[in-house]
Amino acid sequence: MISQERRLALKQKLVELEDEITTLRQVLSAKERHLVEIKQKLGMNLMNELKQNFSRSWYDVQTTTAYKKTHETLSHAGQKATAAFSNVGTAISKKFGDMSYSIRHSISMPAMRNSPTFKSFEERVETTVTSLKTKVGGANHGGGSFEEVLSSTAHASAQSSGGGPRRAEEEELHC
Repeated sequence: MISQERRLALKQKLVELEDEITTLRQVLSAKERHLVEIKQKLGMNLMNELKQNFSRSWYDVQTTTAYKKTHETLSHAGQKATAAFSNVGTAISKKFGDMSYSIRHSISMPAMRNSPTFKSFEERVETTVTSLKTKVGGANHGGGSFEEVLSSTAHASAQSSGGGPRRAEEEELHC
């Protein structure tokens, strides 16, 4: 329990402290306004201060041992990853090259051409070509076998590339 005298003294002290705080807030506000005026006269603004603070903080971070070690580790890992991706890319390119060669030579093999899968593919291509000829040319021009269609397509492609048949043969050799 607090005595009545003590209670009145504490209330008086409370009023004095609140008055001091109000006065200090007013003084602080006036000083902040004065600070802003000086900064404006010097050409300093909030954005410049933020940039300076950020630059200073970033420099502080970069100079830490933890950052340096992490940077070195990630840099090393990046170099290893780049080398690994390069090796994978080379291997994939080589595989595609091998597959291209393998497919080109497999198509000419009788066993491949007589397989049900190839026959089904050949029939679908012939049906599609016949359908296209009918839609584009109006009448069926005899259809033609798969070999004839491929040959005529290759011949047309060679002539459209400007190199003629000789150019098509050279390109086939380079594949």
